[in-house]
Amino acid sequence: MHNTAPRILLAAAILAAIALPGHMSAAQAPAAQAASRPERTVWYFYRVKWGFQDEFVGLFQRNHLPVLKEEMKSGRIKDVRTFVPTYHGDGRADWTFAVVIVYRDTTAMTGPSNDDEILKRLYPDTAKFAREEQRRFEILDAHWDVPLNELDLETKR
Repeated sequence: MHNTAPRILLAAAILAAIALPGHMSAAQAPAAQAASRPERTVWYFYRVKWGFQDEFVGLFQRNHLPVLKEEMKSGRIKDVRTFVPTYHGDGRADWTFAVVIVYRDTTAMTGPSNDDEILKRLYPDTAKFAREEQRRFEILDAHWDVPLNELDLETKR
């Protein structure tokens, strides 16, 4: 029998070297956010369980969209847009509802949102709001956020 330990160690070393961030090509490396545009764009994807899309959209529209609109009034958010695929099974079919939010800047995106104050003002029946938000997430198969870094191909930044 041959000793496979050196081969395994060599393979592990090669994989580790390939995975190091310094070995990424420019096309694979995350782009820094363009300095000329301080705003940050994030795509929020949801995959709703089959048969619950209308309920999810209704709950989002009733409970979450008003909060986002209040954050637009404060200037934290510059734009909110929602999307659904054209067809069932469109593309990879891994999402059924998407929200694009443009934040004023990185601080607005990552900092405190002041949502608690907004929620108290908009939804005095906090128990009902909590039940409906819990339901909105119960009918999901998946949810993920994708903060984007704009790549300016004119300046290659």
